Amino acid sequence: LLCGEARAQQFNSDQWLCKDPGIATIILTAGQRNGSFLTTFSLLPRWEFTAAGFLYDEDEDPSTNNGYSLSLYAKYMFYQNKAKTGGAAVKFGTGVRPGEAAENDAVGQGAFRTYWMNFPVTVPLFNNRLSIDLMPGVSITRDFGEDQETAWGFTYSTRVAWYPWSPKWSIVVEVFGTEGETMAIPEYKAGLRWEPNQSTVLAVTYGQEFRGDGTNDAKFEVGLMLFTPPFFCIRGCNK
Repeated sequence: LLCGEARAQQFNSDQWLCKDPGIATIILTAGQRNGSFLTTFSLLPRWEFTAAGFLYDEDEDPSTNNGYSLSLYAKYMFYQNKAKTGGAAVKFGTGVRPGEAAENDAVGQGAFRTYWMNFPVTVPLFNNRLSIDLMPGVSITRDFGEDQETAWGFTYSTRVAWYPWSPKWSIVVEVFGTEGETMAIPEYKAGLRWEPNQSTVLAVTYGQEFRGDGTNDAKFEVGLMLFTPPFFCIRGCNK
């Protein structure tokens, strides 16, 4: 078994897995475009609930910021293979992540006007040395644009993690974006992820838009993910 914890972190893509009931996940990211803080609670078997905040700093001046966005969402894992190395889930919530905001929508404006659903699917290959995450989805935004209309979008995100040496080290590449009325410029991220133990994941990445003037590129980011021991849940804590 080589595939490790390929969670969201500073990546847009997510995997199928929901942690065991009672575990909390804390994710911190610092980058040249934005920083983020996410807290996830596994309160029920196969369920996770997340609150996230994103702070934007597109001018790279640490004394100022260019807005923020918030997101609240839930995730339900409805399938997992026998080896527990892949499966499928559904996520739904409100708010936008960096890279998902439409080109003509101000930063943070779509936070609680946008509602979305997506489907993380993880496929392990080559004796678990390669893990592919696919996450198609849809979004709807109220009061969008100058005409304040309701706008739809198709969101997509694909991530590949390769474990060439051990489950502790992986090379990760992803591509994501939004098509439709709320189109966002496609981006890529690539980097190295280190998982020294079951409680800690550290990643360093570089991200860039496929087209544009470079002002909205994610550039360099460092992300830290921590998993707590089980301490609180509504049901299924001892299973």
